[in-house]
Amino acid sequence: MGRIMDYFSKMKGTTKSPPSVSLSETLWSWVGAFLGMAPVSYINYNILDGTDYVLIIGSFGASAVLIYGAIKSPLAQPRNLFGGHVISAFIGVTFYQLLHAHMWLAAAVAVATAIAIMHATKTLHPPGGATALIAVIGSQKIHNLGYLYVIIPVALGAIIMLVVALLVNNISKNRRYPEFWI
Repeated sequence: MGRIMDYFSKMKGTTKSPPSVSLSETLWSWVGAFLGMAPVSYINYNILDGTDYVLIIGSFGASAVLIYGAIKSPLAQPRNLFGGHVISAFIGVTFYQLLHAHMWLAAAVAVATAIAIMHATKTLHPPGGATALIAVIGSQKIHNLGYLYVIIPVALGAIIMLVVALLVNNISKNRRYPEFWI
């Protein structure tokens, strides 16, 4: 009985939630997210519209939270942003191609493997799990890209968002990005 109680007691948490961020920090996060998502969205809807390519994927929204709103997090650093997305995209496409007849299995194996490989390569970026999943459950347009999905939308979109993060996050004297590259 003691082990069971110990197990459930872990779920209470051990610390308090972090303090609120300043209005300035909130505004810089908003500006960064807007300026980071704007070119990716613009290219997707105005340049690539009508082609077989896409540039915007749902996991980029989660990346925006990290690279513009949580810039000190190890999960928000360039290595993690780029490596996590690219590695996960490759894994997602691979497992879709191998297991598409069993979508439930392809989805589970792709996400789990992406997490394991991101850990092993020190590129853990939570939106990478979504990038792997999108490669499996995405539209026919995504599936038709095959391994090109790794380059466009994933690598190119991550690069655009990273460039914006480098430019915007260093404008304010109170912000500095990145914490590390390698």
